[in-house]
Order: sequence, then structure tokens, then C-alpha cells
Amino acid sequence: MDLYEVMRTTFSARKFTDEPIPDEVLHRILDNARFASSGANHQGWRVIVVRDPDTRQTLGNLCKPAFSYYKAQLKAGEVPFNTVTPSQVDRAVGEKEPHGYPLLDNFHDVSKLPVLLVVVLDLSVVTAFDAHLPRIGVISGASIYPFVWNILLAARNEGFGGVLTTFLSDKEIEAQRALGIPKHYAVAAMLPLGKPVKQLTKLTRNPVSSFTTIDSFNGPRFDIE
Repeated sequence: MDLYEVMRTTFSARKFTDEPIPDEVLHRILDNARFASSGANHQGWRVIVVRDPDTRQTLGNLCKPAFSYYKAQLKAGEVPFNTVTPSQVDRAVGEKEPHGYPLLDNFHDVSKLPVLLVVVLDLSVVTAFDAHLPRIGVISGASIYPFVWNILLAARNEGFGGVLTTFLSDKEIEAQRALGIPKHYAVAAMLPLGKPVKQLTKLTRNPVSSFTTIDSFNGPRFDIE
């Protein structure tokens, strides 16, 4: 596929057919994704292909409370898990809301979820220039999320799809225990992959002029019209 077509049609797929992803295709996806950039080229990522049904369902169950709370916050008009504006939703109450994500109940079933990847990052090789700032860190993500997105782009190029989820990080300690992940590895993403039930080709995004300015944050908008 054309690169720009892949970029414009890679969407968050959450419903899949029962078509499997052959090992050679999954290997090709990862073989191309590995050329993503990372700080000092340390390539501190590790990928776990989760196949055991019980382990898969354990991970799905770990995600349910966070997803329920997420939905409760959305219902209250909040930005979920936001670090700038504190939530007014009681977490214990929010976690009792229906999670509304059927796939979480079917993580064990390869006919509904052909491939499940967990991507982790070795924090001992990551540079974080914002570690001293009084806010949540974001810089270390530059050493893992280009790789994660490359996986999704490569999957789209192969005719498959998936979604970048981060709910598992809410229960990182339990996930580390379930998958034997060392403590200095952060759970960066969990990627369900498969053949989308419906392939979207027209995605809606804001125009360049809505997020690009010249010389300063409040400078004139960058546009060609």
C-alpha cells in the first residue's frame, strides 16, 4: 500500500473476524516495526505474544476496573485519568459501572481476538529529560510509541488492524507478575490484532491549521490557503 494511504486509514479496530494472522505475517510486521526510532538507538522494547487462554483472560480481567472507571468519567463529562483536572468520580463506584467493551470478556477466544501483544519498555535504558518537572513524564514515551505505532501501520499494510490500548498499565504490578516481566520494565501498551470486521477508510481528524502555529503558541496559524 501507499505510505500515505496506510497513515490515513490505520484506525482503532476493536472487532475482528476469526481469520488468523499467520506467524510469518506477524513476524514480518514486527520485523518492519523494529526500525522505529528510540533514544540513543537503545531499542529497549520487548514484545510478548500472549497465546495462553488463561493468561489472556487474566489480562482482560485486569483491564476491566480501569475501563469501567474510564467510562464513568466520560459519562460525567471528564477527561478520564487526567493529571491536570482531578476527577470528581468516586473510583470505587466508577469501577462498578459496566465496562462496555465486549472484547475484554473474550480475550481467551482466538476467534474473537486472533493476536494479543503486550509491549514493554526497559526503563533502565530510557532518557527522560522531563524527569525533574512537576508533571507526569511524557518524554520516555518517545522511545516506545513510535515502535508501537509502527506495529499498527505494518498490520494495516498487511490487511490487518488493531488498537493501541494502555489500560493494562493501571494494573502494571499484577501484569508484571502474570507475564514474568521484570520490575524495571514498564507496561507501555497492549495491542489486540486481527482482521477488522469493517475496514474504515475515511477517518476524521482536525485540519493542520487547527494545531500548527508560527513562531509561538499563539502565533498565526500555519496554512496554505
